[in-house]
Amino acid sequence: MKSDLLKNVFLWLIIAVILVSIFTNFGPRGADRNTLTYTQFLSQVNSGQIKDVTIDNETISGATVAGQRFVSYMPIPDQYLLSDLLKKGVDVKGKPPQEESLWLRILISWFPFVLLIGVWIFFMRQMQGGGGGGRGVMSFGRSKARLLGEGQVKVTFADVAGVEEAKEEISEVVEYLKEPSKFQNLGGKIPRGVLLIGPPGTGKTLLAKAVAGEAKVPFFTISGSDFVEMFVGVGASRVRDMFAQAKKQAPCIIFIDEIDAVGRHRGAGLGGGHDEREQTLNQLLVEMDGFDSTTTVIVIAATNRPDVLDPALLRPGRFDRQVTVGLPDVRGREQILNVHMRKVPLEKTVEPSIIARGTPGFSGADLANLVNEAALLAARLGKKMVSMAEFEQAKDKILMGPERRTMVMTEDEKRLTAYHESGHAIVGWTVPDQDPIHKVTIIPRGRALGVTMFLPSQDRYSYSRERLESQISTMFGGRLAEEIIFGSEKVTTGASNDIQKATEISRRMVTKWGLSERLGPLLYGAEEGGEVFLGHSMGSDKSKDISEETARIIDEEVRAIIDRNYQRAKIILQTNLDKLHVMSDALMKYETIDLEQIEDIMAGRTVREPKGWSAQPKSSSGDGPTAQTDATAAKPTTDAAAPT
Repeated sequence: MKSDLLKNVFLWLIIAVILVSIFTNFGPRGADRNTLTYTQFLSQVNSGQIKDVTIDNETISGATVAGQRFVSYMPIPDQYLLSDLLKKGVDVKGKPPQEESLWLRILISWFPFVLLIGVWIFFMRQMQGGGGGGRGVMSFGRSKARLLGEGQVKVTFADVAGVEEAKEEISEVVEYLKEPSKFQNLGGKIPRGVLLIGPPGTGKTLLAKAVAGEAKVPFFTISGSDFVEMFVGVGASRVRDMFAQAKKQAPCIIFIDEIDAVGRHRGAGLGGGHDEREQTLNQLLVEMDGFDSTTTVIVIAATNRPDVLDPALLRPGRFDRQVTVGLPDVRGREQILNVHMRKVPLEKTVEPSIIARGTPGFSGADLANLVNEAALLAARLGKKMVSMAEFEQAKDKILMGPERRTMVMTEDEKRLTAYHESGHAIVGWTVPDQDPIHKVTIIPRGRALGVTMFLPSQDRYSYSRERLESQISTMFGGRLAEEIIFGSEKVTTGASNDIQKATEISRRMVTKWGLSERLGPLLYGAEEGGEVFLGHSMGSDKSKDISEETARIIDEEVRAIIDRNYQRAKIILQTNLDKLHVMSDALMKYETIDLEQIEDIMAGRTVREPKGWSAQPKSSSGDGPTAQTDATAAKPTTDAAAPT
């Protein structure tokens, strides 16, 4: 800090000296001389008052007989002036032509080039992060990897939970870094590269840091996008520099996050073989293959797009060990919650196992966010400890979105939403192999006017045809409830997302999952990014994938699935019409009901009051704007109808 201050003071001092010099050399002179008009000058010459003069083009300077200095300027060249001065005995001097200073000429001629170079340097510094870290502006070919020393990485395997299989796979790397001779004496070779694959938020970066923390070795961390620049060859230069630094620090770990930014399939870019991304990838392949057997440098990379990586990057000898870091199961979620709850003061009633069972599909990042949201809610209420109530509210906020209690809805809109959500709940309760209902609310959350949320009782990894069709029936329950109660003319746009999801599930059942008896277990259409695109609807050369007749049969099968489940949901609601009215009234009264109230309604009992409910009005009503969004069944997973 002190050195930066001294540098700034020295810089301003130099600027001040330069300005003073310029002002002295080029500033106005003659402030101590008397300026005469040309007429006054001629008058004094004729009267003999001028002693000597110096003529410099139109400028005349000199001294009077009395010793006073003066200056005058000829308006036009006067050819008789010299003879008049000589007649009066004036000492006439001529000023030789003054040559410009060499430095001044260099400055004038080179100033534009110096200015352009300065602007270029400025922009290069901006693009390269200001040239920090003591590096010059021309060092942008140097690696941007950040080095964390042995004592800087505090994360260990104790801080990583829910990925026990991944920890076991990667624990060999820790043992190798601690004691390389243990493997080398037996002729074993530790994997040079470990690729961590998994959805976002599952703890890939945390796991890589834990390896460095356990092994007590230096840790280089860099993102894949840091290699790629606008200049061809810069990325390759950074790769070479990074591996050169790593070899000096060996044993150490290089962690490349989001490696798919630089490791994509070669030949796919517009630049061909001279593309910067491909040059960088080629250099990375060479460096990883160039390690000798005694080099204790381990490369760990992370990505959630392994399908786009170049095959040469995944072959044995480079990233020859691929570790899948998936979503945690119920035991893993409980362990992750215990890790994140260490720093949060909890009431004795908080049970991580219960929270874990109610959060299927949550990643490690989601669970960390859940604990944080619960702590924020408790702090907002002025509590000293976090209770289960805050965890339930935080879970509802993450799954269904924040409550929008200030949203103005008319009574008619609230009642229509109540019937819509009741339709979802009753059909979902009745159909087989459907997840249990967790909560039904008509309080607007996120973009929905109401939400019916189903929570799986256990983790699911595949879906049966019965379950998929039950989901489709449940999705149409809301639209059918509107139609049965208010008539077909009063059906709203609230079911648009239900229709979209039901159609997507039906089409996947026919084209992707082989659940159509008429078409059989075949994949129809081109599969791109996990989705099936039918050629006849894409208007491209994919039309040869299926025939027009097959496309027609697919549409008929999709329509048959939709119609079958639409009619089933309609029969269920007509059979339970009295329960539909009771549930709608309960929602209008309580605004939110949970499993206990739904059990009372479906059993024909008197509806109990929800826990924590008060008779005070909670949401606004009256004339106001409405949201044309879906009051659809919320799911905790990103794709509840797409089995893995």
